[in-house]
Amino acid sequence: MILGFTRIPSPIGEIEIVFDGNELLSLEFEGHEARIRAALARRFGEVELKPAADDLGIARRLRRYFAGEKRALDDVPARGGGTPFQQEVWSALRRIPVGQTTTYGALAAAIGRPGARRAVGAANGANPVAIVVPCHRVIGHGGRLTGYGGGLDRKNWLLRHEGAVLC
Repeated sequence: MILGFTRIPSPIGEIEIVFDGNELLSLEFEGHEARIRAALARRFGEVELKPAADDLGIARRLRRYFAGEKRALDDVPARGGGTPFQQEVWSALRRIPVGQTTTYGALAAAIGRPGARRAVGAANGANPVAIVVPCHRVIGHGGRLTGYGGGLDRKNWLLRHEGAVLC
């Protein structure tokens, strides 16, 4: 399978996006290319990434987001694959408003599984389309920043960029 990709600079490092003709399939920060390819291979089998025109306008929307238009990514079509549970968590992540945060426990309760906060955390960590599916909006109990595949500095930057109030 051949998938298109492009890279864009951002205030928090270069971002690689992978897409097919209809949806964003992966969004990852520089330095994580091996993780991207391994995840795509698990989802699609053998894949070949080729530089391609971004007909979906994802790169343009990301630039708008980083320029301050914080809702520019709200309707980006994204397909992360994943199990039904992961998809449920990722769908819930997209409902967290810009500038707000939630905890793993609150997110678990929101999907009707209040005892599944660790499973929610694992699903959050497996999100292949960071920023668009805003896993950075999930923080630890008590307001502390916890786990983010792109690093806590980037998570902190994204939350502050969106206007979230942090402890």
